[in-house]
Amino acid sequence: MRQIVLDTETTGMNKGQKDFWSGHRIIEIGAVELVRRRLTGEHYHQYINPERAVDEEALQVHGISNELLADKPTFRDIVEDFMNFVSGAELIIHNAEFDVSFINYELSLLGKDNRWGRLEDHCTITDTLTLARQRFPGQRVNLDALCKRFGIDNSNRTLHGALLDSEILADVYLAMTGGQESLLLDTDDSPAASTSDTAMSDRSAAIAIPVVRAHADELSAHREYLDLLSKKSGQAIDW
Repeated sequence: MRQIVLDTETTGMNKGQKDFWSGHRIIEIGAVELVRRRLTGEHYHQYINPERAVDEEALQVHGISNELLADKPTFRDIVEDFMNFVSGAELIIHNAEFDVSFINYELSLLGKDNRWGRLEDHCTITDTLTLARQRFPGQRVNLDALCKRFGIDNSNRTLHGALLDSEILADVYLAMTGGQESLLLDTDDSPAASTSDTAMSDRSAAIAIPVVRAHADELSAHREYLDLLSKKSGQAIDW
């Protein structure tokens, strides 16, 4: 199963509004790939010109300035590369409603040029915020709190950044859902293989293995052979 751990940064958000975006835009997308619960090294990272100013409050969170974004491509410019990277994967996102809403808003702004529809048409979505709330009810479950709980180093996270946050979230997700299944890269740990191995073990346990003992003449021949080896080697041999 191909999984993509994804995060975005935006120009801001209108708190209390039903629609998170409400005029705000995506300015950064970061994503890392997992295959069979292992980081592959493949990733997607892109700064995006939002065609509007970044709110001061958001700037304090992620540090991405209007000057940095001025010469970056627009979402329209990068949509094909981005959607091709994530299509067919399970997306792992912390507070998925926020990021998915923003991506879908960007897709909607393409108008008649939007051949993709909505993100959910091409990906399944797993929200690690929901998973964390189910596992740790009533406790803090933001990314920093989860890093502390699972002993994950996030010391480089002085500001939010989409690629760094997606890399950290990948570690959190693996820890929260049981970690890597095997350290052996060639081990087949698929459910089908596990079921087959279990069934084979059960069948083996049910088989009575016969014990065949040597006859007297076979033991005598073996002893004569050992005596011959002892004479030739000059050493006493007794197996």
